[in-house]
Amino acid sequence: QVQLQESGGGLVQAGGSLRLSCAASGRTLSSYVMAWFRQAPGKERDFVAIVSWSGGSTYYADSVKGRFTISRDNAENTVYLQMNSLKPEDTAVYYCAAQRRTFGTTSPMQYDYWGQGTQVTVSS
Repeated sequence: QVQLQESGGGLVQAGGSLRLSCAASGRTLSSYVMAWFRQAPGKERDFVAIVSWSGGSTYYADSVKGRFTISRDNAENTVYLQMNSLKPEDTAVYYCAAQRRTFGTTSPMQYDYWGQGTQVTVSS
């Protein structure tokens, strides 16, 4: 199995940028489809972005399309989420997640491994 550890969250003003990282250990990251989810207080965990095993394919939630970029470095066993033009509604705990079955799965129920999350707060 794989262990995931997020980092890079923090407090930023609206319009600013953050880069989240998700470091994997235990197994090689290239075996997994990787995704980012987020969860705001009192809300469900929502899909943000997904990247295929090699990094050649990506898919985004409409709410972040054009502002966020997911990428991966399998040699470094790390997945990234570059977040630009941040808005107060992006405030949430961000989680990275892994599964081996299929690209394109956006339901959190289909992901087997999760990090502990990193808080992103965007002030207006």
